[in-house]
Amino acid sequence: MLAAEFEGDIWPVNPKHVEVSGLHCYRRVADVPGVPDLAIIVTPPRTVPALIHELGTKGTRAAVVITADLDADHGLKQAMLDAARPFLLRIIGPNTVGLIVPSAKLNASFAHLAAPHGGIALLSQSGAIATSLIDWAAENNVGFSKIISLGDMADADAGDFLDLLAGDPETRAIVMYLETIPNPRKFLSAARAAARVKPIIAIKAGRHAEAAKAAATHTGALSGADRVVDAALRRAGILRIDGLGELFDATETIARFPPLERSRVAIVTNGGGAGVLAVDRLVDFGCELAELSPETTRALDRILPANWSHANPVDIIGDAPPERYKTTVEIIVQDAGVDILIVMNCPTGLASPVDAAQAVGLPCAGRDNLRQARSDMLVGRPDRSRRSSCASRCRTGKLRDAIGCGPGCFLSRQMVESAGVAGPCTPEPKRRSASSAGLRAIHFPESGDRRSPDAH
Repeated sequence: MLAAEFEGDIWPVNPKHVEVSGLHCYRRVADVPGVPDLAIIVTPPRTVPALIHELGTKGTRAAVVITADLDADHGLKQAMLDAARPFLLRIIGPNTVGLIVPSAKLNASFAHLAAPHGGIALLSQSGAIATSLIDWAAENNVGFSKIISLGDMADADAGDFLDLLAGDPETRAIVMYLETIPNPRKFLSAARAAARVKPIIAIKAGRHAEAAKAAATHTGALSGADRVVDAALRRAGILRIDGLGELFDATETIARFPPLERSRVAIVTNGGGAGVLAVDRLVDFGCELAELSPETTRALDRILPANWSHANPVDIIGDAPPERYKTTVEIIVQDAGVDILIVMNCPTGLASPVDAAQAVGLPCAGRDNLRQARSDMLVGRPDRSRRSSCASRCRTGKLRDAIGCGPGCFLSRQMVESAGVAGPCTPEPKRRSASSAGLRAIHFPESGDRRSPDAH
């Protein structure tokens, strides 16, 4: 709290101390000079119910219970809820990492880093996943409006926070990690309402029986049948993804790019085979291949070799120099039927990939209308098959547009990213990918039933 420079009053309470971190420490909640808006409880489990009652009597309306082991077997969980009920005091947790609200300089958690301010809200039932995302976000310049570690959800649960975040003007998108859904009816009702106004992306762990059993030991609750959960999330308009890598991809995508009503994709490549493989994977994930307008086709005819593909993917031939990339991109981004543009480069000895990357960035950096109207351009280079080790380190999730590990690849990426274009392939741990999860994440309608593309 002090490190975050919280501007309100902070009142430590502990009967064994007179001072904590330079602040006067009070022996009892009743001794605090004011009414705390929020209490943070980090005390032995047996003390929690009495503290909740004291806080309720004082007038406190919310508490973050970081303390673990308040389970039903000991009766402490129910005693805590019974103590809170007469005062309508809401509880986050127990067994939670805490709550972070960057705009309020509030860090009521034991996360290892302060979270930067931004437009993404994170709800996580796992404290470890929450802190991992905070760590990743700090390195990738992604900010949060709220970070809420749900813990055991004895009282306030994911449905309650979805209701809150749906109307939160600071939150543009919601990211969730869930292991259980304790009140499915309330959760789905809140999710449907929230998904109509902003994108929601979720990992629901416990897809297999073994993982569900592990989740039960972790949170003390059972995961639902995965097929039922999957159908329910899809119907509610939540984009479900499977792994933490995809969660990072999707989070970065929604942080940087606005949602799209459609995902009509055009591909520019100097390698026909790479373009065909990209089409297969795009269709797998619900993206729609754009049909180039007659005007676009005629314009491309004027600047491309006679043996270009004359269709999407736009194969500009293996000897494509930087100027050919630049003019092709300039033409295609003006096509109203194209929502997303993927530009691919297969390294050859005939042209420099670095020069190609620089040329692709110029239309966006030099002309505001292109940069703003087509800020969702995705630029990558396909992997060379002989570099399997490179492909495993440099990847874009399931699209696998790995960019190679030669000296030009990093410079190429830096050039397109500095121009405001998404560079989808960064060797781990610094991932900046536009993977399948990223492509699906930007495919959200502006209003109405927000479903993943697979649901259409």
